[in-house]
Amino acid sequence: MNNKQKEELIKLGPDRILFNCSMKKHTTFHVGGPAEAVYAAHNLDELRRLTAYLIKEGIPYLAAGRGSNLLVRDGGLEGVVILLRGELADFRKGNNQTIAAGAGGTIAGLLDFCRKSGLGGLEFLAGIPGTVGGAVMMNAGAFGKETGSRIRKIGVITPRDGFITKAGSELVFSYRKLKLENGSVIINACFNMEQESKDFVAERIKKYLKKKKKSQPLEYPSAGSVFMNPPNDYAGRLIEKTGLKGKRIGGAMISNKHANFIVNTGSARAEDIIALMRIVRDSVKKETGIDLQTEIQIAGF
Repeated sequence: MNNKQKEELIKLGPDRILFNCSMKKHTTFHVGGPAEAVYAAHNLDELRRLTAYLIKEGIPYLAAGRGSNLLVRDGGLEGVVILLRGELADFRKGNNQTIAAGAGGTIAGLLDFCRKSGLGGLEFLAGIPGTVGGAVMMNAGAFGKETGSRIRKIGVITPRDGFITKAGSELVFSYRKLKLENGSVIINACFNMEQESKDFVAERIKKYLKKKKKSQPLEYPSAGSVFMNPPNDYAGRLIEKTGLKGKRIGGAMISNKHANFIVNTGSARAEDIIALMRIVRDSVKKETGIDLQTEIQIAGF
């Protein structure tokens, strides 16, 4: 970005933007170099103006959520990282047992709202450290359930059409993926839910959290599952078969608890994590012939 562009971004939201901002603060891996700018948008009109300006100027942008599925390289990021706050992170009850959720709201916040409202159906997301928008974009899932199956509609800004609403029936979900135009930013999602007692919802959240704590290294910074499960198999099983559990490079380690997790033990750099990912892919390919595909997004330089 040039100085004039930076000045225009400041005019759009003088109290919303930070320049040369470390991505360690904005990813669950707690690694990564600085973003050229981080902009925290608080309402739809503000976000529309921001994305329209970035598209017009050809400035790259990335909606980061909590950065729970994101690995930023040590050199940092060009362009603007967009965070959704304020109205874009709210929850409210809709008609016919639905919940309208801002894409910037956390999964933990959404599940707490579900519990207080006595609305069930999303408890399987418990323990995922991301946001609603990230869960929708990645079709987040666990225990045989996926986010896409609960979507009634979403609001999204696309480079071509601006802000539009898409019904769940129009959306194409697949394993850890939602098909949208490149550069799209999910704004909100409406979920189909079921009326339940508050205690019932709370117990199911507790049950799923307990299962995840037993099998996943939630005590360390990570980005969740690193690799997608291949058809009819599990990435964790294939990695464990290679004997790589506990393998370290710098401050990064393949978890002893779940082989498809790479964790930051305290001093990891992005390149440590990427080096481990290469070792895993090469070892699994050599051992099994299977080419593992990454689930996390790698960005930056």
